Amino acid sequence: MGSIAERDFDKLAAEQAKDDADILDELESEAKAFGKDSEIARILGAFKANPYDVLDLQPGVPDEDIKKTYRKKSLLIHPDKTPNKQAPDAFDRLAQAYQALLDEKKRAILDEAIADARMLLIRDRKLTIDSDEVKDHDVEFMKAWKEKVKWVLADNEDRRRRQMRAQMQEEGREKRKEEE
Repeated sequence: MGSIAERDFDKLAAEQAKDDADILDELESEAKAFGKDSEIARILGAFKANPYDVLDLQPGVPDEDIKKTYRKKSLLIHPDKTPNKQAPDAFDRLAQAYQALLDEKKRAILDEAIADARMLLIRDRKLTIDSDEVKDHDVEFMKAWKEKVKWVLADNEDRRRRQMRAQMQEEGREKRKEEE
């Protein structure tokens, strides 16, 4: 009789282990989906004009780090690998950020804007480059710097658009003069 009870116990233990494994698999699957969804939301919430922000990288990282990060994130949020309806938009934004950072000219302009934002913030706060707040990457300073980068990039884009508009107006005036 003991052997029947042992077999029943072993059978019950095996069923419980299978159920536990199934539950763990389901939880792991949900965790992966949540990770994908949260990364998609982060990318779409990042400041589009700052590719470093989209890729979640610090300015000045080497090309190898950019490539590794892009590959990892693109595999994570690839539209074919997640049912999230925003995945294609996030994937496109990620690819644009990657291309912008690999373009030396665009990256140099971006790095210059980021450096300008840092210097403006230092000047606004009446700090020096040697201030502990600046040297030790104080959390609040880094947040303020990120906001200042947004402002500088938006201001640069506004200037570029006004310049283009003025150039187009000038070309229109010249064309009208030629036609007269």
